[in-house]
Amino acid sequence: MSDKKQRSAEALSARFPDTYLLVAMVGLLVFVLSFLITPGQFELETTAGSNGTVKQLVDPETFAFTDQPRSAALFSNEEQRPGLLNALYEGLVSGSRSGGAVGIIALLLLTGGAFGIVMATGSIDRGLRRLISSEAHDARLLLAALFLVFSLGGAVFGMGEELVPFVLMLVPVMARLGYDRVTVLLVTLAATQIGFATSWMNPFSVAVAQGIAGLPLLSGMEFRIAMWAVFTLFGIAFTSWYAQRHRAPVGEPGDVASFDTPSLGPGDWLVLLALAATVAWIVWGVVFSGYYLPEIATQFVALGIACALIGRVFSLNGMTGNSATEAFRQGAQAMVPAALIIGFARGIVYLMGGDDPTQPSLLNSLLFFGSESLAGLPAWLASWLMLMGQGTFNFFVTSGSGQAALTMPIMAPLSDLIGVTRQIAVLAFQLGDGLTNLVVPTSAVLMACLGAAKVEWLTWVRAIAVFFLALMALASLFVIGASLLGFS
Repeated sequence: MSDKKQRSAEALSARFPDTYLLVAMVGLLVFVLSFLITPGQFELETTAGSNGTVKQLVDPETFAFTDQPRSAALFSNEEQRPGLLNALYEGLVSGSRSGGAVGIIALLLLTGGAFGIVMATGSIDRGLRRLISSEAHDARLLLAALFLVFSLGGAVFGMGEELVPFVLMLVPVMARLGYDRVTVLLVTLAATQIGFATSWMNPFSVAVAQGIAGLPLLSGMEFRIAMWAVFTLFGIAFTSWYAQRHRAPVGEPGDVASFDTPSLGPGDWLVLLALAATVAWIVWGVVFSGYYLPEIATQFVALGIACALIGRVFSLNGMTGNSATEAFRQGAQAMVPAALIIGFARGIVYLMGGDDPTQPSLLNSLLFFGSESLAGLPAWLASWLMLMGQGTFNFFVTSGSGQAALTMPIMAPLSDLIGVTRQIAVLAFQLGDGLTNLVVPTSAVLMACLGAAKVEWLTWVRAIAVFFLALMALASLFVIGASLLGFS
């Protein structure tokens, strides 16, 4: 019966429409709506922002429908009339190198390639193995250390599919310490998704969302770092409680000595140092020098080149020039699905007439209808509804960058209309997207990790049900608190 339940969850994931198909269906819906809804436009109002800055925000009182409805065409070579078949191309090339689809896609591909090289050196793998061996004498400290490391992995570079080999590696190690397979998933999968959801710099999630929303990268970093710390500490506390409650009798901690523990050579330390230095460099560049997508993408390229040279000089995992370029290619290739989703999503915005609030578009009309339906709600309640909406939407589109590309073009200007800051709209996105990855059976990362650990989906959900609800309650508190504090 248990195998049937696991197969049922896997079958649901397999039968559910592919993300590309879902986005294409949305595009068709928008195409039909363009014949039914009259485009509208807003006027902008100038307001004083923080630190003496000046902002131009949409004035909801100025909305007006245009005199002439403008429907989309099937194929168009006219700039004034979007074409359904033109949408993917137009979406892929839309925007500027500093914030549009072109810039975001370049960031994803280059960052993915750079981390492909970092992972190919094997230094992170050996570092984790060394950590496991050194902390095996204190099982609770080991759990906390692993959770912290994987949470940082999720926060800094959006660790996802890379988890699977670590899950396979940790199952026998944790078994020797008396811990079950759910504990393995808590210190790996749960930790990375908490880091992913509360990140201040994840290039595949919050950075994409902030870029689309027109916010400076790493803005709100202090708030998010504090949030990450709270969520991570809570995750460590729950993991420790669960692990001790379900721990089986074991022998001496030295039993883990049979685990293969490679030593960390000078090359490994240099790779880890290069990774830490790059993170510090990015933070410095964004905070003090105004770095944005082009500079950050270049910083990751520099990281990839440095790690390739280190790997070649110290022969890490037998790295050669050819293997380094192949690792870059594979890392970038892993980002292609997300890049295409971004193109599809921006193509939908193109079909709706673009995202300029001062120009007639279907998007402006939909924003007006949305703001009217939420009119009168307190800002904190509207913020919480955004969180719940993003969490629900993640069932259909589990890619963080894809969900950002699909939802933020609507959520960012909608937040202006209902009195919620764009920073809170991004916060609601990242928490709703990241945390629900722990339970939605449509998540490829979740199902892959469950398969590697040989844990049924239903068993996993039952084990973390209270934990997940507590995480969502904590997320609600942060979103509502941010709204009450005017987080911007």
